Formats: sequence, C-alpha cells, structure tokens
Amino acid sequence: MKTAIVTGSSGLIGAQTTAFLHDKGYKVVGIDNDMRAYFFGAESSTKESNDILLATYENYEYFNCDIRDYQALEKIFDKFRTNVEIVIHTAAQPSHDWAAKEPLTDFSINAVGTMNLLELTRLYTPKSTFIFTSTNKVYGDTPNFLKGIKEDTMRWECYTDQNGLYSIDEHMSIDDTKHSIFGASKVAADVMCQEYGKYFGMNVGIFRGGCLTGPNHAGAELHGFLSYLVKCIVNNKPYTIFGYKGKQVRDNIHSYDLVNMFWNFHLNPKQGEVYNAGGGRNNSISILEAIQMINKLAGTNWDQFTLSNENRIGDHIWYISDLTKFKSHYPEWDITITLEDTIKQMIAFEQHKMK
Repeated sequence: MKTAIVTGSSGLIGAQTTAFLHDKGYKVVGIDNDMRAYFFGAESSTKESNDILLATYENYEYFNCDIRDYQALEKIFDKFRTNVEIVIHTAAQPSHDWAAKEPLTDFSINAVGTMNLLELTRLYTPKSTFIFTSTNKVYGDTPNFLKGIKEDTMRWECYTDQNGLYSIDEHMSIDDTKHSIFGASKVAADVMCQEYGKYFGMNVGIFRGGCLTGPNHAGAELHGFLSYLVKCIVNNKPYTIFGYKGKQVRDNIHSYDLVNMFWNFHLNPKQGEVYNAGGGRNNSISILEAIQMINKLAGTNWDQFTLSNENRIGDHIWYISDLTKFKSHYPEWDITITLEDTIKQMIAFEQHKMK
C-alpha cells in the first residue's frame, strides 16, 4: 500500500495532512510525541487529536517518537521503506518566545530533527517527495524595513512606489537580519532542505508559511495568534497585544489549503524549491481587524485586550505572502477557504468545546 510518513501528525497541519492523504488512499505513518504540551502546557496537548485520528482512520499508524532520535526514526523508515512515496515534515518547536528560553532544545528539534529526516529519506526512500514546513520567520525582521510601510486606521499597510499594494516573494533576503532564535533554527533547516534537493537531486519542497491556522489549531499565547484570539473572545478571557498598536498584519492560510499545496507539489515535484505559503492579501488581517471580525461573527462585544508597547523581538509589523511563484508552477491550485469562513469554523469549534 502506498505510504506517507507525517511528522507532527497530531498537530494542526499534520492532522490535516493525515486526513487528506488517507482520503487519497494512503497508509499514513504518523510520528509525534506531543512536545506541544511541553512547550505550551497541557491545554495545548495534541493527545486528543491523535486519539481522534486513530479512531477515525483505519490506515493511520502512530509512533510515539522524537525526531531528534535518529535510531528510533531509522527503524520506522526501514520498516516502511518499500512503500513510502511522500514524507511530510511538520513537527517543530514553533514559537520565537519559547525558543529563547531553551535555544538548544529549539535548535535540536528544528534543525537537527530536520537533518535526521532528510538523511533517512535519502538513505531509505530517495525517490519519495520530501516536504518541509518552513516559516516566514526565515526572513527575520527584514520586512519591517520595507520603505512602503505606512500606518492606516486599523492596520499597517505596505505600498509600492506607484501606491499599489505590495506582498513578499521568495527573493527577499534571509541574511543580515534579526530572525529570533526560532527563526534562525528554521533557517538552518530550510537551507539544508534546499541543499538536499539541489545537491542530491531529491524531490524537496520548502514551504515558508505565513500564519497557518484552522479550527483544530491548539493556539497558545506564545504561538498561533488567530486561534488563541478566537479562544479568548469566545471564552471571554483577557488577551495581550504585543506592540505595533495592534495594527500588525498577517496573512492566514487554512490548513486544508496548505496541505493541498503539498499535494500539488507532490504530483509534480521539484528539487529544493522554495515557496512562500500564506493566505495572500485577501486572507490578511490585523489584530484590531481580527477582534472586530470575530466579535461580529461570534455575536460578542469582547474588549478585554491589553495593548503592550513592547513588541516581540524580531516580530513582523506587516507580512503578506506573494503566492505568484507557486501559482505559476501549479496553476490548478488556489485558496479555497476564505479568512471569514476559517474564523467561523474556529468559533464553532470553540463553542462546541464549551458544551
């Protein structure tokens, strides 16, 4: 049976990938050890998500394995080597704030863990597609110095010299910038993925995500702003906005649309190709705009936010992904889930949990 290996299989993107590929007829080998609970506390544990996957998908096989453990990973790759067609690597330490607490842990997971998976793919299943979930944080704080950034009423916006609207493509430099410790560890993994594709001729795709989100996102204060904001509003809890007057902008992509990007790449893979992977301009929103939209869609009048003047180190004032490159390579792909529909799903998910 054709097989996929998915790391971080119980997380937002991993669980979506599992469902997507299982529906395509794949056996999914899930690798996860619920490190999210260690990073962000029991409330962010992915154990329940994994239990649902096991109960729902008969061809999902789970391994409680740490991606830093090369020997444990090797046993899995050896066991399934003849049938693996795709390796999707979503496991990570995902927070810049948390990374500064334990830089060695962050680097060992994000960089060394990725290196383990690349090497085992090369040794055991070199013809398979390898997909790496990178991040826009590889660009560091370079976006903050774009000349066209201006303050509007509810958001920061970036304009071109012709007063047109701007978005960020893959040509932005990743050098000479403050990445955060997390961003730097992801740069190391990102570049190594490119190298395995280009040097060894492997089918490797690198997807530099904007804000990845969806109803099953276990958002926490240190990671997953939109999910955590919805959780706070629906449950009437306080929320702290860190810097930039709450006008900082992010583009958000639903987990389904991101996984569909992975799938389109797999159907016609390239060697070490990099793509910015976000929701684009139509799915962009500032925190103030998000509060307004969530209140409208949830029928609430929540205003329990505190505005801190201190922004997170290396955080973006404004970031919107330019999707032109991926769309030119894979014209059949497009965003299918709007930001409003994503937020509706997230509200419904939180409300269901309250019952």
